[in-house]
Amino acid sequence: MESMANEKMQFAVLIDADNISSKYAVTIFEELEKYGLTSYRRIYGNWSKGNGWSEGLLLEHSIMPVQQFSYTTGKNATDMAMVIDAMDILYKNKVQGFCLVTSDSDFTRLAMRLREENMFVLGMGESKTPLALTRACNKFIHLNLVAEQNMDEEIAMSARNSQDVRNTQDEKHGRAGEYAGSQDAVSAEEQNVTSIADVRQVILTLINESGGRQVDLARVGNRLNDKFTDFDVRNYGYYKLSTMIDQELPDLHVKKISNQYYVERRSNLTKEELEREICRMIEKNGGMVENLASLNDELHKKYKQLDFKQFGYNRISSFLRSLSSVTVHENEVSLKK
Repeated sequence: MESMANEKMQFAVLIDADNISSKYAVTIFEELEKYGLTSYRRIYGNWSKGNGWSEGLLLEHSIMPVQQFSYTTGKNATDMAMVIDAMDILYKNKVQGFCLVTSDSDFTRLAMRLREENMFVLGMGESKTPLALTRACNKFIHLNLVAEQNMDEEIAMSARNSQDVRNTQDEKHGRAGEYAGSQDAVSAEEQNVTSIADVRQVILTLINESGGRQVDLARVGNRLNDKFTDFDVRNYGYYKLSTMIDQELPDLHVKKISNQYYVERRSNLTKEELEREICRMIEKNGGMVENLASLNDELHKKYKQLDFKQFGYNRISSFLRSLSSVTVHENEVSLKK
C-alpha cells in the first residue's frame, strides 16, 4: 500500500448515490488518500428523488453530480451511466486506477473489465457487498466497519485527553447512531467479510511453508492482503495486526525480537499436561502455594511460550479455578484433598 501511495496513482472515483449513504463521504476520501490522488470525482443518482448527498457535501469534497432519471421501471440508469463513464475515462489514459463506491454486485463485470486493462480497482461498500464484487477488485474496503472503527478510535483518543469517561460514553452512544441504521441492516444479512478461520488457515500455511519456524509479521500481512482483497484488521475491530492475532487466534503468538515482530505457533502443551505440572509444583511446595504470582513465574520459566489464552483464559487465577485438582482461595492455591 505504501509503495502505491508513494507513486501517487491517479484515480477516478465513481460513487453510486443510489446505493451508498452520504455519511461515508469523509471515510471514502480518507481511505483514498492512502492509495493516491483523484483526477475524477463523480457521483451518480436521481437527484430529483433526494438521496442525502447534499449540495454542500458535494462542494466540500469536490464531487461532480451526474443526474440520471429512471427512464424505465426496473432498469437502473445509474449503473449504466457509471459503466459508460468508466469506459470513457479508461480510454483517455489519464488514470491508473478506479475507485468504485457501491455495494451493488452489478458492477462486478465492470471491475473485472478494468482489471483486464491493467487498472488498479479499489472497491468500497458495506460488508453486505456480495463476494463476487469484493473479489473482482484489487482491494475492497468495507465502509461501515472502517467508519465505526475510526469513530471508536477517535472517541478513545478523546477520552485519553479529557479523562472524562462518562462524557465519552455518552458521546459514543450518541454518535453511534450515525452508523446504527446501516449496521442493523447489515447484521440482518450475511456479512461477506473474510472469516477469522480463513485468516488463521493462511497464517498456519505460511508457518508450515517456513518449516514450522516463526514468520515475520510484515510477511504475514502481505500474504493476507494478497489472498483476501477485503482484508483489513479494522473489519474485526482492531488497528494492529499483532493485536488481532493475539486476541483472536489463541494458538498463535506474536513476539518482538529487537525491533522486529514475528508470528509463531504457541506451545503444543495440553491443558492436562499443564495441570499435572501445576500439581507437581504445588506438591513440591508442601501442598500449597501462597502467592499465585510465584506459581505463574515458575510456570513461565518452564514453558517460555505459555499463554493462558490458548486455553481460553486471560489470567492464571481463572485457569486454576477451571481445574478439578486444585482449590483457589484469594491469592492461594492448594491441592484438593
